[in-house]
Amino acid sequence: MKIKIYQVDAFTNKLFSGNPAAVCPLEEWLPEEKMQCIATENNLSETAFFVRKGDRFHIRWFTPALEVDLCGHATLASAHVIFNHLNYAGDEIKFDSKSGILKVRKEGNMLLLNFPTDEFKEVLAPEALVAGFGKEPMETHKGKWDYLLVFSSQKEIENLDPNFFLLRKANVRGIIVTAKGSKVDFVSRFFAPRSGVPEDPVTGSSHTTLIPYWAQKLGKKELTAKQLSKRRGKLKCRLLDDRVEIGGEAVTYMIGEIEI
Repeated sequence: MKIKIYQVDAFTNKLFSGNPAAVCPLEEWLPEEKMQCIATENNLSETAFFVRKGDRFHIRWFTPALEVDLCGHATLASAHVIFNHLNYAGDEIKFDSKSGILKVRKEGNMLLLNFPTDEFKEVLAPEALVAGFGKEPMETHKGKWDYLLVFSSQKEIENLDPNFFLLRKANVRGIIVTAKGSKVDFVSRFFAPRSGVPEDPVTGSSHTTLIPYWAQKLGKKELTAKQLSKRRGKLKCRLLDDRVEIGGEAVTYMIGEIEI
């Protein structure tokens, strides 16, 4: 049995930057353990699988360690594959997922994700996170899946040197760290060692938390963002009441086949 596979760099317009994701279009779902094995073998932060059902696509995402409920960059990568390699004629794609209906609209070279906003509240920083980063954040918030830690400056975010052994002790999918940006509205990094992803290059799903936080903080609904991983990524952000719009470009790195 052969399965088509694409590797796409998301949230970038040039190769070897942004966040790489694998995308596997399927005629019908594979057994869950088989999809997990493929994601583990790919060893990328996410592998997306989708099946077309009528005018919609059902999508699932796997890290090298587990299935997740929401992934932005692999959804962007999947939309890029559908628009550019599967001859999809429309300007908008609807995905059914564990997080509800997700839309991706094409505007020129830009792909705009429409995702539900996260719900989060301010909490005390867990000891594992303070110890893992070696410093106390200015604010700590807990969302549906992740912690959001706010620091004082972009330089502080750039200089964080996390202890992943300690961060794994926090019982959470991931940890977002953020600060006001020097040339963009806000910057961030994202760590998910419990999910098999020590540091994710560019994380769309974390911006479902970041956008409403910074929109309220800065008093504006349209924002620019940069994720400060080694590969870097730029995002165009907009708050739409209880949803967010996350925009970015994508480029194809590789097209191949899996034989299983």
